[in-house]
Amino acid sequence: MRKRQLELALSRLRHSPSPILSLEAYDLDPKAATELLYIAEEKYHDIADRSVVDLGCGSGILTIGAALLGCKDVLGIDINKESVLTARENSNKLGVDIDLMVGDIAVVRGKFDTAVMNPPFGTRTRGADVVFLQRAIELSKVAYSLHKRTERSRQFLSERIRKMGGHVDAVFELEVTIPRTYEFHRERSHRVAVDLYRITSQSAAAILRASSNSLSRGHET
Repeated sequence: MRKRQLELALSRLRHSPSPILSLEAYDLDPKAATELLYIAEEKYHDIADRSVVDLGCGSGILTIGAALLGCKDVLGIDINKESVLTARENSNKLGVDIDLMVGDIAVVRGKFDTAVMNPPFGTRTRGADVVFLQRAIELSKVAYSLHKRTERSRQFLSERIRKMGGHVDAVFELEVTIPRTYEFHRERSHRVAVDLYRITSQSAAAILRASSNSLSRGHET
């Protein structure tokens, strides 16, 4: 599926009817979701034929997007039952096969090739974003995660990710459009500058470095 086709498909999805303010829940816009998924697939081949988990899936935009890009299987999980029901409705609308679960991300078991997520920014509940990062590192070989862009946040998250056993492989500057979701939102939408982190486990990063060094030595000889 081409990039524009994916964005158009995701624009058909229904938003979650009852987002939870304390969880900083909001629907990711189709353009930002498409950018995340296309970076993961076109640049790194981390979606097609891979097992994927979407932590805090909301109404399922990243879960469904991964399915449309040909992942082997995908699990979306969210603590908000209404959001998960909406994700099921959305998957039926587009005719894609996805697995969905209602619950805290702590209950997910197993290993996945790739994690994708739009976690809480951590402004209302301090450290909420870090909890998601920890689970993503534990569950997957590589994770793609969106975070509010500030220089302080970059330094903090890079250090925390390293301590959790992850390695920040790359950071991409994106922009998300947040629709009017809660009563205190005065504008119909507003744009937020975000960073997309590509995170690998430190063990995976070490293997890649060793492989690269071995190939370099072989070329030299």
